[in-house]
Amino acid sequence: MKKKITTPVLEEELKKLRVREIVYLSGDIYTARDKACQRIVEYTGTNSPGTGSEKEIPVPEGAVLYHCGPLIRRKSNGNGNGNVDGDWEIIAAGPTTSSRMEETSQEIIEKLRIRAIIGKGGMGVSTIAAMRKYGCVYLAMIGGAAVLAARCIKPIKAVYWIDLGLAEAVWHLHVEDFGPLIVCIDTSGNSLYEEIAEEARRKVLDLAQTYTHTDDENIDTVYKNG
Repeated sequence: MKKKITTPVLEEELKKLRVREIVYLSGDIYTARDKACQRIVEYTGTNSPGTGSEKEIPVPEGAVLYHCGPLIRRKSNGNGNGNVDGDWEIIAAGPTTSSRMEETSQEIIEKLRIRAIIGKGGMGVSTIAAMRKYGCVYLAMIGGAAVLAARCIKPIKAVYWIDLGLAEAVWHLHVEDFGPLIVCIDTSGNSLYEEIAEEARRKVLDLAQTYTHTDDENIDTVYKNG
């Protein structure tokens, strides 16, 4: 079943999504890979009210994160901090393997109340627990569709932390019908990856039992004919 959702996404809306559903997303998303995620965690850890040491995090609460290091081309000169669409062009924007961000994802979901993470390959147990606790979903983007993904990105609204490098910077993007995205982990903690793994285990056991039964019959036949 195909569904369309628009940011900002309400938790109540996400709770209606189920594993295996197809989603198309419109609105604002933020890219974040290894270095950006590490810095977000670092900044959330040092931002204590009243200390005067607050550091700005470009990803707002309730945002959608995209595990992606886009291929970027500069179209004009800019200052590298909050540049608008006219300065940059995205050539390709395929997903990054999300397990690379497993170490930081649980804390980011907790601190920023992230509503959805887009990526590929799924997340680990600790992140799934955080998704269940704070109402977040994991949406898988098809691997190898980097150019298709780039076509769904309309304006580049801003870029932050460009000192990390173009691929590792945080890109604030506006997307239209971004997808198809597959709901692979829902707010109840159900995981399509775990379901597929369980189905595979059952099939392996069934095959093993079948071959074992066949081998036993063949041995009996050999003894009888011997």
